[in-house]
Amino acid sequence: MSSSSTFDPPPGPPKHVLCVGAAVMDTIFRVRTLPQGQGKVLPYDMLQIAEGMASSAAYAIVRLGGNASLWGAVGDDETGERIVRELGETGINVDGILRVEGARSAVSTILVDDDGERLIVPFYDPKLHHTVKEFTANDIAAFDAVLVDVRWPALALHVLRTAKALGKPAILDGDVAPDGIVELLAPEATHIVFSEPAAQRLTGIDRPSEMVRDLKQKFAQAFVCVTAGAAGSYWFDEQNNQITHCPTLAIKAADTLAAGDIFHGGFALAIAEGMMPHHAIRFSSIAAAIKCEVFGGRSGAPIRHEVIHHEAVIKNVSATNAPPFLL
Repeated sequence: MSSSSTFDPPPGPPKHVLCVGAAVMDTIFRVRTLPQGQGKVLPYDMLQIAEGMASSAAYAIVRLGGNASLWGAVGDDETGERIVRELGETGINVDGILRVEGARSAVSTILVDDDGERLIVPFYDPKLHHTVKEFTANDIAAFDAVLVDVRWPALALHVLRTAKALGKPAILDGDVAPDGIVELLAPEATHIVFSEPAAQRLTGIDRPSEMVRDLKQKFAQAFVCVTAGAAGSYWFDEQNNQITHCPTLAIKAADTLAAGDIFHGGFALAIAEGMMPHHAIRFSSIAAAIKCEVFGGRSGAPIRHEVIHHEAVIKNVSATNAPPFLL
């Protein structure tokens, strides 16, 4: 009989998370090195896959044993139909995706080098998000948590406000966005997980731990975390009034694309399941690290058993119930 884990799902039906935001058709090219100037780049592998911040997070939730619904927007074109079809085939509920007449679906071209680093050229038609999907409080009440990204801010704002009013976790993927978007959304969130570039842009600070301190002062109502790639994650522990650090797995990265999205999906599911914040961060960090070992964006998202298996190998954490690191 296998021993229990902090990362085991709770009893009862799987938790259901609503993800709001990007749905994109990515073309990913694998290259030896990223280009430094003009010229021709010859890839040695490629993949086309429907993903995007909210979409990849939803996929991670499904892979980790939860239920996920996606509210996004695609154009009334063949690319849009392919995005919806591919995401639906993964187990994500795509009934809430809008087809926007006269708009082109979002696409991006991505180069990934042998160190797992990437260069992304995205295109989002402004027409995609001119309207706001209509919904009621009862629609949001059906979910155990909501996770929004920065791509559809008008809808994200309404979803965050409604979820928070209902007492649901209202989680923001605080990624790099046009000026004013994060500042608009963050005050309505109960939990915010910032990428390091977005946090640096908002604070002008270089050290992640100090970014967290500054961001917590700005958005005092929310749980605040900054993800820093291989350096792990930093967040504000309200119980101890301390900045806290969680290291991540030591891996050889093949592709860091969508790692942050996998982190956000894992975190949203963990919070919906009632995990303590330091367990939710570690759970998400392991899932994101495992993803980085696989080329192909979101396709590397692990299943829950893999995360549980890797739990014990986080550096400096010797047991499931070990305390987090205080800075």
